[in-house]
Amino acid sequence: MCDTLVVVDDGRVLFAKNSDRDPNEAQFLDWQPRRSYSPGTRVRCTWIEIDQVAATHAVLLSRPFWMWGAEIGANEHGVVIGNEAVFTTAPRQEVGLTGMDLLRLALERASTAAAAVDVIVELLTRHGQGGGCGHEHRDFTYDNSYLVADHRGAYVLETAGREWAVEEVRSRARSISNGLTIPGFADGRSQRVRTWGSRCRARRTITEQGASRATGLGDLMAVLRDHGGDGPRYSPINGAMAAPCMHAGGLAAASQTTASWVAELTPDGAHHWCTATAAPCTGLFKPVAIDDPLDLGPEPGDRFDARCLWWRHELLHRRALTHPERLLAPITPARDEVEARWLLDPPRPQDAFAEAEELLSAWTDAVWSSALHDVADTRPAWVRRYWRIRNERAGLPSSPDHDLTRGAS
Repeated sequence: MCDTLVVVDDGRVLFAKNSDRDPNEAQFLDWQPRRSYSPGTRVRCTWIEIDQVAATHAVLLSRPFWMWGAEIGANEHGVVIGNEAVFTTAPRQEVGLTGMDLLRLALERASTAAAAVDVIVELLTRHGQGGGCGHEHRDFTYDNSYLVADHRGAYVLETAGREWAVEEVRSRARSISNGLTIPGFADGRSQRVRTWGSRCRARRTITEQGASRATGLGDLMAVLRDHGGDGPRYSPINGAMAAPCMHAGGLAAASQTTASWVAELTPDGAHHWCTATAAPCTGLFKPVAIDDPLDLGPEPGDRFDARCLWWRHELLHRRALTHPERLLAPITPARDEVEARWLLDPPRPQDAFAEAEELLSAWTDAVWSSALHDVADTRPAWVRRYWRIRNERAGLPSSPDHDLTRGAS
């Protein structure tokens, strides 16, 4: 499950997205340079191979570790795209391009948002969409919708099988979630039960209202951190799926925010900020650049690896959410102060990530130390059991180890 939103102002477009996936499905920032290819070259996507183009653009992707495609991404020309799972009545295609493949292919091949929409439509029509999209349940499949933006404006593209519809964003604020929204296209194509279960309408109400009030990137960061109240509210059916900052724990459906991204797109250039971690409520948005790759350690997998930023952050995230009022609330003012300072005077990406690493270590130490002093897990029993199973599968340390929080191998 995911949420993507844009704000279209005179002279700029603001973009934001939370990527919500399985809790141990680590996601990482993947810098890919522009490349040239000889005639006849093929490219292997997640499940199928297709013809490669003569040249691809430089891209930065937020990519689940096991996929070729990406959940969020941007290219050197200032195009940015976020995708959403949508549940439709279209027949399932056993194998094809995934929605994440289509997102990456559009960024690699298009220099404007309008051209990116055309790339997705052409490849969707030719190859269709299909193949497993889940990590824990590889047979989990869905169709896709997209918000595609550059500094000129934004488009919503929705699909059902090989059918599609496009809407240019004319209002100031627009958001998409896990349901079809384009009038006429959504009618008769939406799968009602799965769409209802995703709680997409509740989240879209929050994101669209938040986007309509937003005046800058800090406001969009706050929208992505919205729990729909003082803290996550868990349903036995689908966990904390009713708010943009999503936390897993449902008995029938569960999803966790595993990456977050905001961007400001202007004629003078694009400015991107990513958490490169799960749970934006516990993480920091840090500046990144398409032409400035960073060494964030090895690509993560679904097992704890202290060399990986994503997994080091899980030591903080998973412990803090056991009692948000006692463990998360104390670090929130410091998090907000750091981001406000960075937004006023953006540091170099490598400097921001270095400062964030020091803060992550300090906050993790503080949260683990507090948790050892009789701070009970306040989540419902079914949520505690859900996370106990995921932590065991990931091999997450069950006791604080200061070397682990500092990235020791």
